Amino acid sequence: MKEKLIFDLSRKGRKGYSLSGNDCPELPLESILPSKFLRKAPADLPEVPESEVVRHFVRLSNLNYHVDKNMYPLGSCTMKYNPKINDYTCDLPGFSALHPLQPAETTQGALQLMYELAEMLREIAGMGAVTLQPAAGAHGELTGILLIKKYHEAQGAKRHKLLVVDSAHGTNPASAALAGYEIISVKGNADGRTDLEDLRSKLDGDVAALMLTNPNTIGLFEKDIQQMAKMVHDNGSLLYMDGANMNALLGITRPGDMGFDVMHYNLHKTFSAPHGGGGPGSGPVGVSDKLVPYLPVPIVEKEGTTYKLSYDRPESIGSMMNFYGNFSVLVRAYTYIRMLGPDGLRRVSENAIINANYLLSKLLDSYDLPYPKTVLHEFCLSGDRQKKAHGVKTLDIAKRLLDYGFHAPTIYFPLIVSEALMIEPTETESKETLDVFADALLSIAREAETEPEVVLAAPVTTPVKRLDEAMASRQLNTCCAL
Repeated sequence: MKEKLIFDLSRKGRKGYSLSGNDCPELPLESILPSKFLRKAPADLPEVPESEVVRHFVRLSNLNYHVDKNMYPLGSCTMKYNPKINDYTCDLPGFSALHPLQPAETTQGALQLMYELAEMLREIAGMGAVTLQPAAGAHGELTGILLIKKYHEAQGAKRHKLLVVDSAHGTNPASAALAGYEIISVKGNADGRTDLEDLRSKLDGDVAALMLTNPNTIGLFEKDIQQMAKMVHDNGSLLYMDGANMNALLGITRPGDMGFDVMHYNLHKTFSAPHGGGGPGSGPVGVSDKLVPYLPVPIVEKEGTTYKLSYDRPESIGSMMNFYGNFSVLVRAYTYIRMLGPDGLRRVSENAIINANYLLSKLLDSYDLPYPKTVLHEFCLSGDRQKKAHGVKTLDIAKRLLDYGFHAPTIYFPLIVSEALMIEPTETESKETLDVFADALLSIAREAETEPEVVLAAPVTTPVKRLDEAMASRQLNTCCAL
């Protein structure tokens, strides 16, 4: 049955809402909307040609910074280029026009995609099973920690502590606290990795798990990971991996083989779905075999040649999200993995590691490197030299970089590095782009030495100039800064 909305504002009468068909009466608009919301005359809208509307929005988009415009060197965020083929596939009518309440027999293609994506992620990380339900990385963290909690409860153990390394992402202790755990910090050593003796001293019968990022947030691989896994497991605890830095591992090594029991993936980082602006994201969780019974419902299962959503999981932690997560992000990640294949995924990580070390080699003479090691996919410089010698802080360097046409790197994180500049170029940036970016940072280092006032006044070429930081954090008004 077609629906037709009839407006006749040229005459006094208002015909109303009509459902086509001989037996359907015409309904007055007042029965659909209260009369106070109905216009008495046409809206007095300005006459604007299409060309001006298009130019207005193109101008606004050009003022915004985005990954299609230039490099995003955000450490720990893996802001890689998003292939446009991903958008094409997720816009296919069979995916974009789905309704979450459709019966399974009408959504077999979507269910097959989710089933195969979970299987591919499982194999990539060497886990026992994967849930695609969590809608973001931190949401995946919470899901994983609730799985850990459920596991210990099923063993009759009431463990209330969760260990988190001091270089961890801030979401790690936050997610653990949300799940009701007491957070215990584990120190790093002089090499920038986890201090095994400090870890050993904090493992006791109350520890549920250790949360770890590998490689860690300064781009170093935890070379003692198997020893750490044994220490944790011998204590009856579990090992959780924050998968934010998975872009360094694809096709090279697998968290499951290292001994991790739980991990979350970031599809909006490692697998090239859009990232930023508060979403959309996706944080699937992989688990070892002993945690599979507790995965959230529903799980996509295959029976013969058909697929279904299974809710028959009595030990499950329940549902973590209405319906089934951010489906369009799943389609994008599936497209990315299928296009690259196993060999392509390995080249992703190899090129990310090469790009990071190449960029680091160009910046070493002008910025401090607190932990002088060969890094993986990212590295963390320090602006201490510029601050102590010239009064130019990392914040000033980041703001000056905007004048050179680049988004600033992650700054002041991780907390273990003073005046931190955390840089991740990803594999999708060319050598030419890396050279231009490096030249910009080298130029800023020279300016800090010879013309510090230029850096301290930055940015000067952006639509919004330097803000009063204290005021902006309390009462942001960008209009007055134009």
